[in-house]
Amino acid sequence: MKSLRFISAEAFVSNAEFARKSLGAVTHDLFPLLFKASYLLEQGEVIHDLVENWPLFDFNIGKLLGATLDYEEDLSHRTCSVCLESCLTGLRDYVLNQSSPYVKKLKVVDLTGIKDVEVQFCKCKKTMGRWARTQLLSKLCSDLLVYLQQAQCSPGTFEVSINVLIDLFVTERNYELVVQALLKKCSCPLKICCVAFRSDNLTLQKFFYIIKLTDPSLLRKLEIVHNVHLEMEHLEMLFNCIYFPLLMSLTLPARTFNVRRFTATDEQTLTKIGEKMGEMTQLTELSMSFSILTGRIQKLLSPLKTPLKKLDVSNCSLNHADMAFLANSFHANHLEALDLSGHDIPELYPSTFFKLLSRCSSVLRSLTLEDCNIQDTHVNMLVLGLSPCQKLQEFKFIGNPLSSQALKHLFTFLCELPMLKNVEFPVPRDCYPIGITYPIDDASVCRFDHQKYEGVAEELNLILLQANRDDVKASTPLFGSYDAAVQETNNELGVYLIKSFKETLEKFTSSFNKIN
Repeated sequence: MKSLRFISAEAFVSNAEFARKSLGAVTHDLFPLLFKASYLLEQGEVIHDLVENWPLFDFNIGKLLGATLDYEEDLSHRTCSVCLESCLTGLRDYVLNQSSPYVKKLKVVDLTGIKDVEVQFCKCKKTMGRWARTQLLSKLCSDLLVYLQQAQCSPGTFEVSINVLIDLFVTERNYELVVQALLKKCSCPLKICCVAFRSDNLTLQKFFYIIKLTDPSLLRKLEIVHNVHLEMEHLEMLFNCIYFPLLMSLTLPARTFNVRRFTATDEQTLTKIGEKMGEMTQLTELSMSFSILTGRIQKLLSPLKTPLKKLDVSNCSLNHADMAFLANSFHANHLEALDLSGHDIPELYPSTFFKLLSRCSSVLRSLTLEDCNIQDTHVNMLVLGLSPCQKLQEFKFIGNPLSSQALKHLFTFLCELPMLKNVEFPVPRDCYPIGITYPIDDASVCRFDHQKYEGVAEELNLILLQANRDDVKASTPLFGSYDAAVQETNNELGVYLIKSFKETLEKFTSSFNKIN
C-alpha cells in the first residue's frame, strides 16, 4: 500500500529532467522518500543526483529501501545494477560537487543492508552482486584519489571524510584493485570500512595480506570459502596474529580440520584454536562444513563463552560423543539455525539428535538434514521431533530416501508449522530406478522419472494449498540451494578449476615420463 506522499514522490521523479532541475528546492526530509521512489522506478539519473546532493548526516541503504510507513514493500533485495551504480557514482560526485546548495553533512554511508537473492524484479534484469559492488567501490575510491591529486579542487573537498560500510567480496580477479583502495584509505575522502569479508580463489599469502588491511577490529563476519586452501595450522596463525573482537560469524573452507591424520601436536593446535575462538565473545555463528571433526566437537566448542545461534557441521563425520555434547551443551537452547547434513542420524544417534532438537525447538528457525538417510520408517519420529519447533521457517531435507507417500504424510504435518516459509524436499525414491543407492552420486541424481516427479510435486503443493499455506515455497534444488556469491563468480571459479586440473594432469604426466 502506497501513501499519497509516496504516490506524489513517484510522480515527481518519473520525469527525470524535471526532478533533477528541482532538487535544489526540495526539503531535506523528503530526500529519503524520493530516493526510495526513484529506486522503485529505476530512475538512475535521479538517484545519482539525490546522492550527489545528500543533505543528511547518514545514508543507510537498508533503511532507505526497507519497509516504511509511506511504502511497506522492502526493496533492499533489489540489487538493480542501474540503481546501485548510480548510487555509488553519486557518492563519488558528492565529494567533488562544489556547487551543491546543501552543506556537506554526510559522515556515514551504510551499504550492508543490500540482500542478494535469486529472483530479481527490476526491469533492467541486470544485477550488481556483492563482488561487483566491491569492485566498483574500490575503483571509484582509487579514481577519486587520482583525480583529487591532479585537479585543482577547493580546500573544502579535502575536508570531506565519509566512512563507507560495506561487505567486501574478494577473489583473485579483483584483489589488486581492492588492495589499492584499502592501502589509500587514509588519504581518500571515501573510507572503505569492511564489516563483512568473503574471500574465494585466493592464495594464502594474499588472503593474510588483505585481511590485515581490512581493519579486523571492525569485522563482524568472516567467510573463507572454497578455493582458499586454509588448513588448521594456518587458522592458528591467523588467530595468533590477528584479533577479531567484534566477530559474530565465521565460515571456514572444507577440510580446514581433518582429525584422521592428527598427531599429538595437532591435538594441541586444535585446543589452542578452541581457546582463541573462546576469546571472540561476540561469536554466535560458526560454519565448518566438510571438515573431519570426529570426536573433537567438544574440544572446539566448549571454550566458547557465548552460545551459538547458528551452527553448520554438515559432512563433518560426527560420532555419538559429538552429538551428545551438542545435545547437552549450553548452545542447544540457543540454536536458531542448524545443519547436520551428511550424517546417518537414524542409525548413529537418533535419541541424542531428538534431544538436541527438543532443546532448541523454542528458537529453531532453520533446519537442514540433507543426505541423512531418513527413510519412510523414520517419518513419524521426525514429525514428533519437529512438532515443538513452532518457529521453524525453513526445512531442507534433500537427498533422503523417502517415498511419495511418506512425503505426502510429512507435508500434511508441515502445514501445521505456522511460520514455515521454505521447504526443500527430495525427489521421491520411487521416481528413481529400482536398486538406486543413497547417497546418490552426481552422475545419477538427474536420472529419475521427471514426469512422475512433477505429478508428486503437484500433489505436495496441493496439500499446501488445501491447508491455506500458499505462503510456503516447496522446491527440489538438485544441486543445492541458491548461493548468490557462487553464482556471481562461477565463471572465475570454473576457470580456476580447469587450470588446477590442467596443472595436476601436467604434474602426473611429468612424473609418469620420469618413471619411464
